[in-house]
Parts: sequence; C-alpha cells; structure tokens
Amino acid sequence: MVLAIASFVVFLALGVPIAFCLGSSTVLFLLQKGVSVGLIAQRMFTGVDSFPFMAIPFFILAGDLMARSGITKKLVDLATVLVGRLKGGLGHVNIVASMFFAGISGSAVADTSAFGTMLIPAMVEQGFDDDFSAAVTCASSVVGPIIPPSIPFVIYSLVSSTSIAALFLAGAFPGILLGVSLMLVTAIISNRRNYPRTPRWPTFKEVAVALFNGIVPMLMPVIILGGILSGIFTATEASGIAVVYAIVVGMVVYKSLKLKDLKGAFIATAKTTGTVFLIIACSNVFNWVLVTQQVPQRLALMAGELFTNKYVLLFAINIVLLIIGTFMEGSSAIIITVPLLLSITAPFGISPIHLGAIVVLNLMIGLITPPVGLCLYVVCTITKLPIEKVTKATLPFLAAEIVTLMLVTYIEPISMFLPTLFGYVK
Repeated sequence: MVLAIASFVVFLALGVPIAFCLGSSTVLFLLQKGVSVGLIAQRMFTGVDSFPFMAIPFFILAGDLMARSGITKKLVDLATVLVGRLKGGLGHVNIVASMFFAGISGSAVADTSAFGTMLIPAMVEQGFDDDFSAAVTCASSVVGPIIPPSIPFVIYSLVSSTSIAALFLAGAFPGILLGVSLMLVTAIISNRRNYPRTPRWPTFKEVAVALFNGIVPMLMPVIILGGILSGIFTATEASGIAVVYAIVVGMVVYKSLKLKDLKGAFIATAKTTGTVFLIIACSNVFNWVLVTQQVPQRLALMAGELFTNKYVLLFAINIVLLIIGTFMEGSSAIIITVPLLLSITAPFGISPIHLGAIVVLNLMIGLITPPVGLCLYVVCTITKLPIEKVTKATLPFLAAEIVTLMLVTYIEPISMFLPTLFGYVK
C-alpha cells in the first residue's frame, strides 16, 4: 500500500494527469501483490456504471448552452441595475453577476472566463486598478460551484450516496454568504481607493428590460430545485430538463443560440465529461485498493485516537483540504478524499450533507490559490498580469472566503437549515 500511495504522490508531483496518477499507482500495487491487472478494467467499468452519473454531462451541457446564448451581458445588466450605484459599482456588479451565473453554469472556470473578458477591461477603463479587477473576478468565481446547481455537489453526491437535492439546498446560504463577504471586502477597498460607481441611476425602462432579460435564465435553478423537491422529476431528469430549457431560452426567447452553436457545445461537453469520467473510473479502482487494505478503517481508528472533539477534527479537515485544493483540481480531490472523510467523520456524528458543504467550499477556494489555481491562471491570461501581482491582490478576498468557510463549518444551520426544512435531515 505504501508503494501505491508513494507512486501516486510522485506521479502527481511530476505533473502527470490525475486520472493516470490513480491508474498507474494502482497497477504498481496490483503487480506487487500478484493480482491480475485485468481487474482494473472491471473496476473502472463498475465505477461509471451508474445511471445518476448522466446528470454530469447534462448539467455541463446546460451551462455551456446558456453561456453561448450570450446571457453574461444580460446578467451583468441585471447586476448593474441592482448594485451599480454602490461605491465601487462594477466590483459589486462583478460579484453579483457571478452569483447569478452560479445558478446556471455551476462552474468557477466558466465564470472567470465569461466575466473576465467582459468586466476586467470595463473596470480598468473606469479607473479600477488592473490587479484589483482581476482579483475580484477571480475571487467571485468561487461562488459558481457553491450556489445550485453545482457540478462538484453532483460529484460529491454520487461518491457519497447523498441526496443531490439536499446538497443543492445546503449550498444556497453558504453561496450567498460568500458573495456578501466578497462585497464587503470590495466596499472597504473601494472606499479607501475612491473607486467609482455607476454614473447615474437607471431609468424605469432600463430596469424593466434588465429584469426581464436577467430573470429568464435565472428561472433554470428554480425549475431544477422546484422539480426535484416537489418530486416531479429526479435530479438526473432535472439535468435533462435544464438542457431543454437552455435550448428554448437561447433559440426562442433570446434568438441568439444557433444550430451551428450546438455542435461546439456538444464537443466541449464531451471533452469535459470524458475527463471527469476517466477520473471517476480510475479513482474507483484506487479507492477499491484502499478499501481492500482497510485504509479507511485505519484512518477512522487513528482519527478517533487523535481527536476527541468533532470541532477540532473539522478544523484539521479544513486545513488538509485547503492544502489539497492548492495542488489538485476540485472534482478529482472530491472523488479521492470523500470516501476517506466519510469514514473518519461518521463516528463523530457529522452529517454527510454538512460535510459536503465544507468539502466543496474548501476545494473551490483552491481555485484562486497557487500553484494550481485554475481561475487565477485564467485571469492572468486575460489581463497579462504576473501571477504574483494578482495573487497579492486576491489575499483580502481569500481571507473573507476562509472566514466564510469557518462560519459554514462551525455554524451548522448555515448549510443545514434548508435541508432540514425540506425533510432531508431528521
């Protein structure tokens, strides 16, 4: 077992893609034990042979179709109407637009790309510092995978056998709290640096148009959650409904989505889905090896000896996940760590739903921290700024996100109120 874990760490340090890290280290372990390598193919197939996994490509496709429909500008217009007159107007618009976009795409990287190319140049032109503009865009993208629907929550659900609807509900208040904390930081910095606000109040017509254009795509999460909670359809079926709604909005309502755009959306979805499913398949083999060697049981026993208080355990888990998030992509980290974390936290009575909110928030914060902060690299590519400068500007927002993480960790109702209200927690 030591060989498998050591080889995994070495491959990861060498920059080998995570799926191949998992597969290669498993092969070495099986060869060492004299077990047939053919078992790998069987376990890989078992890992992805699950109907609920269909939700992943459909949610990815729905978000991609919405993005291609040009909704980013409509969401920015809606956010401008709502918060543009605050000090540091476009900074707040950036955050609120990301919160709106979160209910559609569920992807932090998509959020950074969509709003970075649009808002960063506009913010710089209005007098915002370029590093601040990049930082607020990068930091606000973390909200994307927290507010439902969320791809990381879907993956966590499938790995942990937890209700997707319960996890979506658990992410709502933490996502809003995260956005509010970022707006607070933006307000403080904007007042110190005298950043501008939107020059005038919008007219009644501008408000009406922005509300109509912005609310139409925002109905997607309402339909998804409403349908699931009412029992009209399952979470997997909801993902298909989301795709249909995205096509109707893009082609019929906005008339901005063309048939030729579908090809690009399908190809992009297939690539992303292939990557995710390969990771899932290889991680199933790796996790199977861990289980056969009783690693989860040993870790649970060790945790029971080291920690007698669940709050101390949660603090230790936060530290470990924040470190993991700086080196590993979120979905990969969820697939690898969650089975172990569930076995460790179960004896302490920690709800898998509460743990899900903690895990996802932890790992998404890693998207804005080097050395593997994907959102950080996206904004650096857009702005041509050095990563050191953007990272420094991101620190106040990172601090706010960590404070939010601590609140979600230790004040359970923040994430558990809605799941409890809807009967997912007894």
